[in-house]
Amino acid sequence: MSEAVETGNLPLILAGPILRRVTSNEVVIWLATSRPGDFDAKLLLAEETLSVRVEPVQVSAADTLHFCLMRVHCESPLPEGVLIRYDIALESQWLLGSAPELHYSGHDLPGFVFQPKLRRILHGSCRKPHLMPDEAAEEGDSGDGLARADDYLATLDDVSQRPSAILMSGDQIYADDVAGPMLVAIHQLIRHLGLSEESLPGTDLTDSRVLHDESPHYYDRDNLLPQTELAGKLRDQFFSGAKKPVFTSVNARNHLMSLAELSAMYLLVWSPVCWDGITLDMPDSVPQDQHERYAKERRVIENFRGNLTAARRVMANIPIAMIFDDHDVTDDWNLTAAWGEAAYEHPLSRRVIGNALISYLLFQAWGNAPEKFPIKLIERAGRVLRDPASDDHSDLINTLLKFDEWHFEWPTSPLLIVLDTRTHRWRSERSLNRPSGLMDWEAMTDLQQKLIGHEAVVLVSAAPVFGVKLIEAIQRVFTWFGKPLMVDAENWMAHRGAAHVLMNLFRHPKTPQNFVILSGDVHYSFVYDIHIRGRRSSPDIWQITSSGIRNEFPPKLLDVFDRLNRWLFAPWSPLNWLTKRRDMRVAPRRPESASRGERLLNAAGIGLVELDEHGAPSKVQQLCAAREDVTFQLSDEQARWE
Repeated sequence: MSEAVETGNLPLILAGPILRRVTSNEVVIWLATSRPGDFDAKLLLAEETLSVRVEPVQVSAADTLHFCLMRVHCESPLPEGVLIRYDIALESQWLLGSAPELHYSGHDLPGFVFQPKLRRILHGSCRKPHLMPDEAAEEGDSGDGLARADDYLATLDDVSQRPSAILMSGDQIYADDVAGPMLVAIHQLIRHLGLSEESLPGTDLTDSRVLHDESPHYYDRDNLLPQTELAGKLRDQFFSGAKKPVFTSVNARNHLMSLAELSAMYLLVWSPVCWDGITLDMPDSVPQDQHERYAKERRVIENFRGNLTAARRVMANIPIAMIFDDHDVTDDWNLTAAWGEAAYEHPLSRRVIGNALISYLLFQAWGNAPEKFPIKLIERAGRVLRDPASDDHSDLINTLLKFDEWHFEWPTSPLLIVLDTRTHRWRSERSLNRPSGLMDWEAMTDLQQKLIGHEAVVLVSAAPVFGVKLIEAIQRVFTWFGKPLMVDAENWMAHRGAAHVLMNLFRHPKTPQNFVILSGDVHYSFVYDIHIRGRRSSPDIWQITSSGIRNEFPPKLLDVFDRLNRWLFAPWSPLNWLTKRRDMRVAPRRPESASRGERLLNAAGIGLVELDEHGAPSKVQQLCAAREDVTFQLSDEQARWE
């Protein structure tokens, strides 16, 4: 950003602009700034300025951190398939023309193409800044899928070929799995912005200032875990295997806790600007036995930082939908009813989960469907951010824990439906320790009603609806032994009631004929074509999974799982009849890069799906962060289905 628009040592725009929902009569833009003011926006078609009405809503988190969501209402419907540029002004000073880092070559401003007919979609999940530090190369790592998306956009000569949207299906941040150098950067940014401190109930800490400055507990935050009787029993059971009752991430030693830490994390993973003036020198408070790990993580974080300009540019030029998964809050969030009892009954874990939801509301959810979030709710969040020591902090957390409108739809063709698979859980009737269903009966019924009357639908589910059978079987075995947390037994088939209702939904006579399911979560990518056995009029169902944007599965282990799954659950195998999907014919597509018959692709990047005029996938690719594009190919049998 140019020097002319700086406030003190801080640039005016700290993060963004991020383009959110775009409809025929509205454009939603999110940004974070270092000072408040009267914001305005304009849309330009060639040299014509379109007639709009701008509705900005601002939230102040500190004297030098403010969020603004602008709803730009259009007097006439937006034209389709052409580039519409936009600019933002503060106090009548237009800002984005002097930010060339947001423009693509040949353009003087960021812009978007309104594409209500979903012909191309980018999608992915799991953007972990310190991608696999134990296996990253000394001078680099596997890159960033958002940077790969930026590279893809830059090569498109015809703007009408731009994707309609980027669908981010979870784990946009990792609140529970934070590298030491990233936490060091977070604490520096908190000081730069003067973010407020808060009390942390259920601990011996006077307030969050101790964590931010005096005793940050680098690589040692697991020792701040709750010590209730219930938590203690679970801790004894899981901690020896690097598992915990609350914050069950294997790498929870730097778990974010305060509102200030979560806000700084979002800013640092979305914006290169916020890294200015931040150093990653190792503090003296890092334990001696973690020095080598810190050095390795530092190299990876520096590589992540180098891709942020590209990530910021792509987020300014394509509409983005976002939904949470567990790591946006904490690992295994609401996986079992027993987990929920341990988490919500202790004041510290309740506060940490609530802080993550407050941050998610302002950084992600707000832009998906602004009308779902009353102005009074947004204003409450702003007051709590500015004064987290207020009495309203706990009240706001209670409100958000009961909030049931995180899911949303966009009026596209096919209809885009994004599911909340975290807060509508179907508790197990058998045991509190068994996995909950990803959606309860009421939510599934509501979903079925939304599908009626549509010929095609694009459904976003964080976890794949149709996953790898072998891995689901392993999760089922661990669940049977009462240890679902040890294997993240989180899949649609893990709960009998939810699986039954889901399968019936696909069999319903009014189910859309073309049913595209986009998922992430699992840290590998795959594509399945699915038909219902014995039905001539079976809907065409596709499970398309892209994961992660910046994460990967342990390669040797995934290779073993892939091989065993192909043998144990081959089409002729009787083991298929032991699964809840026995009435479904599930055929995997093969990545063209496969040399030994692999069906699973282990490559960080972002998925690209092309749909035909009926809403059926005509091409599915993984745009790998390493600049390789992998197409998932139809088998001969699948080609005959077509």
